[in-house]
Amino acid sequence: MDLKSLIRDIPDFPKPGILFRDITTLLNHPEGMRYTMDALTQLCIEANLKPDHVVGMESRGFIFGPTLAYNLNAGFVPVRKPGKLPAAVHSVEYELEYGTDTLEMHQDAVGEGNRILIVDDLVATGGTAKATADLLTKVGCEILGYVFVVELMALKGRDRLPDAPVLSLVQY
Repeated sequence: MDLKSLIRDIPDFPKPGILFRDITTLLNHPEGMRYTMDALTQLCIEANLKPDHVVGMESRGFIFGPTLAYNLNAGFVPVRKPGKLPAAVHSVEYELEYGTDTLEMHQDAVGEGNRILIVDDLVATGGTAKATADLLTKVGCEILGYVFVVELMALKGRDRLPDAPVLSLVQY
């Protein structure tokens, strides 16, 4: 299936000069969504990734993470923006390609030695995925790999990620 044909380009979003790869058109396509989830799962199986938890970042990581976790027989852990989680959290501040942000995770969500797969819809500069990896390694987790639907190759985000496989379905 040609996933690129299901991803819409939005110029100048969220600010001038950025070409946003919008996956909402992919999500709205039943066969495309099914194919995407099956293909993400297959990438992980072929890479022999057997996580204890799949970790997805707010908000589009929440779309792919739970189904991927289900398919891989793992738990799902949401990493959220500040103030969204009700219990005690670990947090990390990081830089985006267009500003800064903070991510939080419940302190009891994972434990030392847990094997983690990080998932999101897209990797650009790698800032969000790296911040998530930093947050998880601070509490003693092992990062098995990263999986993305879309990878923006020119921004070299994979180069910023700690040493683990980086898997993606669509590259621009």
